[in-house]
Amino acid sequence: MFEQTWKKYLPVIVILLKRSVNGEQLLHMNNTDFQRAAGGRKIKFSFYDLQLNDGRLSNSSGHSTFAKEFAMVLQTNELTRKLVKNQQFEFSMNNQFQLVIKNITAATEPKEEELIENS
Repeated sequence: MFEQTWKKYLPVIVILLKRSVNGEQLLHMNNTDFQRAAGGRKIKFSFYDLQLNDGRLSNSSGHSTFAKEFAMVLQTNELTRKLVKNQQFEFSMNNQFQLVIKNITAATEPKEEELIENS
């Protein structure tokens, strides 16, 4: 239902995925895009703590179809699939249609420089 809407924002999401190495990224999206795609149905557009670990959705059971569809678009696009491989990301979207992208790989794995120094 929302696949085309997510694909509209995919080029910007790709840029933010790359920038997320330096810190949390925020994308302000247009609420009318999602409301049109919903076709008048009442849908909860927010989600929290959606995690992709090595390109796989790690906590899928607690998320809405809306959130899972977002993850599916990331997993099926060739460019985003390469970006999320060997990385850990956390995504959240609030009621103001702001998508927050966090690269949590750096927080959980030692940096390359640290590995070299400890050798």
